[in-house]
Amino acid sequence: MALLSGSGGGSTARLLTVPALLLLLSSAALLVFLLLPAISPSTSTGAHLCACTDPVTTHTTTSVTTTTTTASPAPVATSPDDVAWLKAQLASNSLALLASTDAWHRLRKGINPRTREQQLFDINRHHGISHYLDEEVTNHTALPCPGELLVEEHHSNYGEPWAGGRDVFEFLANASTLMPKDQVLEIGCGTLRVGLHFIRFLETGRFHCLERDELSLMAALRYELPSQGLLYKRPMIVRGEDMDFSKFGDTVMYDLIYASAVFLHIPDALVWTGLERLAGKLRPQRGRIFVSHNIKFCSRLGGDECTRRLAELGLEYVGKHTHDSLLFNHYEIWFEFRRPKV
Repeated sequence: MALLSGSGGGSTARLLTVPALLLLLSSAALLVFLLLPAISPSTSTGAHLCACTDPVTTHTTTSVTTTTTTASPAPVATSPDDVAWLKAQLASNSLALLASTDAWHRLRKGINPRTREQQLFDINRHHGISHYLDEEVTNHTALPCPGELLVEEHHSNYGEPWAGGRDVFEFLANASTLMPKDQVLEIGCGTLRVGLHFIRFLETGRFHCLERDELSLMAALRYELPSQGLLYKRPMIVRGEDMDFSKFGDTVMYDLIYASAVFLHIPDALVWTGLERLAGKLRPQRGRIFVSHNIKFCSRLGGDECTRRLAELGLEYVGKHTHDSLLFNHYEIWFEFRRPKV
């Protein structure tokens, strides 16, 4: 097939075949395809891949304002609002105080309600509902703990409920305006009935304790710290007696030193030895020493003589305080001392 092609009004005619026409159109299309990227602005990444020059890169700087919020430390004491909230929860769940011990025990239900003595027997006999045998025991238990500690027999080693430790912490932390960064020393921390609350509140390594009793130290280190998830706080708990604080270092300065029901069992002369060794480690003005129950080591000397001996150590008596328990009918008496100047 052929097409007739002619110019304007001329008489000359040319014969154009179909194959030739197709070749002409194909050539024109190829030329347009090659020229189009060069003459058209590109809007996609794919277009840059076909261009001969690198695309222009624009750098944009954005200013971002970051606000850092520092969480406030947890409240030390239970507030009246806290008490009101809990009472409302008890009332809404119909949980009134029970009239008798028998009424309490009648509430004990479940597959296997056990006393501590029964729990200990079961642990020693069965170890656990599912447990490893023979040499596998040491392969899976990182910190083996005696059964007596697992059933918390040591919680009954005190003359008052274990919960009283929280009362002591709340009073001392408030009375000394304690901060998490402060340094605290407990003389005779026992099984950490009080100390656990200080360790949890303070920053890592800020709690020191001198304790002489082996069983108490076992309970504190083998059970209380691991079970409460407080190993990471690295408290410094030292076994020692005779008021020897040398292992805590020469440069440490304490913001709070306290002895809860400890000086009652120590000869007066040894108490004074301890005060002499600690007076220079108490932070001037802000630091406080608190002693519970009584200060017969002082009162037996007579008021004037006690004041004189305290002054020789750079200490002075501040006052007497009482603090009520949150959970049971009990109050404690505390005596406060400070170091007024360097």
